[in-house]
Amino acid sequence: MKPLDLTVILIYFIALSFLIWRVSRRAGRSSGDFLSGHHDLPWWALCLSLVATETSTLTFISIPGVGYTQGLVFLGIAAGYCVGRGAVALWFLPRYREGALTSAYTLLGQRYGASMQRLASGAFLITRFLAESIRLLAGALPVVWLFTHAGLPVGRWTVLGAILAFTLLYTILGGLRAVVWSDAIQLGLYGFGAVFCVVFVGHTVTMAGWHEAWQAGRLQVFHPMTATNWWHDPFTLASAVIGGAVLSVASHGTDQLMVQRLLAARSLLEARLALIGSAIVVALLFGLLSVLGVQLWIREAGKSLAGLGLDSPDALFPHFIVDALPAGISGLLIAGVLSATMGSLSSTLNAMAGASLTDFGPAPQRLIERTMRALGYQPRALSAPRLMTLFWGVVLLTGAALFTMGTKSAVILGLTIAGWSYGPTLGAFLCALFLPGLGGRAVRKGFVVSLAAMALVLIGGQMAGVSIAFPWLVPLGILFHLGAAGLVRAFGPKSRAKP
Repeated sequence: MKPLDLTVILIYFIALSFLIWRVSRRAGRSSGDFLSGHHDLPWWALCLSLVATETSTLTFISIPGVGYTQGLVFLGIAAGYCVGRGAVALWFLPRYREGALTSAYTLLGQRYGASMQRLASGAFLITRFLAESIRLLAGALPVVWLFTHAGLPVGRWTVLGAILAFTLLYTILGGLRAVVWSDAIQLGLYGFGAVFCVVFVGHTVTMAGWHEAWQAGRLQVFHPMTATNWWHDPFTLASAVIGGAVLSVASHGTDQLMVQRLLAARSLLEARLALIGSAIVVALLFGLLSVLGVQLWIREAGKSLAGLGLDSPDALFPHFIVDALPAGISGLLIAGVLSATMGSLSSTLNAMAGASLTDFGPAPQRLIERTMRALGYQPRALSAPRLMTLFWGVVLLTGAALFTMGTKSAVILGLTIAGWSYGPTLGAFLCALFLPGLGGRAVRKGFVVSLAAMALVLIGGQMAGVSIAFPWLVPLGILFHLGAAGLVRAFGPKSRAKP
């Protein structure tokens, strides 16, 4: 690694550390302030935090590889995301803002009781554990490769530990406020890196190369839909727009990871601006990274990944960073990869701590306080959220150490994992918002049955070599939930939803 690259990385971390120190002084005096950012964060910072949270290293590393092999297909997914977030802004956000909620699942608790709230939050925690473990590993492996091939060999555990330690530091010190502001800076860093790469490679791409890309289908936004591929190809028009819209409603309307940021806005209007703005920014980021993948395809004269000596699409961009970029810029992009990992990780840690302390009653906080007293420490106002954040950090590090990465794109793998609980959870929210006559017993049982059914679909499909496109997993989960809840309602004892 060139000295200039190391200098750039060090400058970035020094600057980020200074920001953390400044923001941590306003973390708040209560657990609620620590987890909600005082409900006074500006919409544009929340917008950037939303994008940094949902994109992560999976996006930054994977989408150029998808662009190389399949073209501009993630732009189609972005179109579906825009539609879905419009629905969340119109129907979900007003309900969340009515009661100044601190958790997305409080709404389910108000309608169907504490047990439903705990079920939904438990599914969120399991999903986040699995998905974020993959994200953390996906972020660590390229960094290990980048440092090793730049002449500074490091091990996986070293990188995982360093990423987690630094992320835990500012998440524990500054709470949601530090997470949001660091997210904004981190997104700016890897967004700039994406722009630079597109401009840098663009100078070498000719019009003849773009024509070849067009002829090879690399400029298509959607794959052609046939009678046999519509359900397993995520990039057809129906999968991307319809499935992507429903996926976005689930992720940004029912997932505590995203809803926590929207609840921190100053008003309903600012929450809506943050949400719609995030759809535009993520579409731009998807577009930049996809175009970069196509440009690299032109630059390499359409060689296969195997012809380039690469094992998976996710290896394309790291190789480009080390082999092709000038000194200083390589360091900036390595810092961008680290930033993408830390941005999603810090958001997840804060959201998981918030869900644990909000959705399961006072028991978790009391347990932490009793443990501290037994060890001779006096609990303070922020002891519970900080120690809960630390707990989930250790759990995620353990999960990342246990996973291994195959040849499947990491971003698609992460979205597939999220599909396990997104559909059942969105089904429960749809019942709460639009089917008030459906009883709590039916909704709860339908939720449990649909989670089990989705697990069978994902695990059974994996074993049988049959896969369902990730945009269709959420609609399938909704159907499972509504079908099971309807059967319980029709044939079981009658119960009423809470007014």
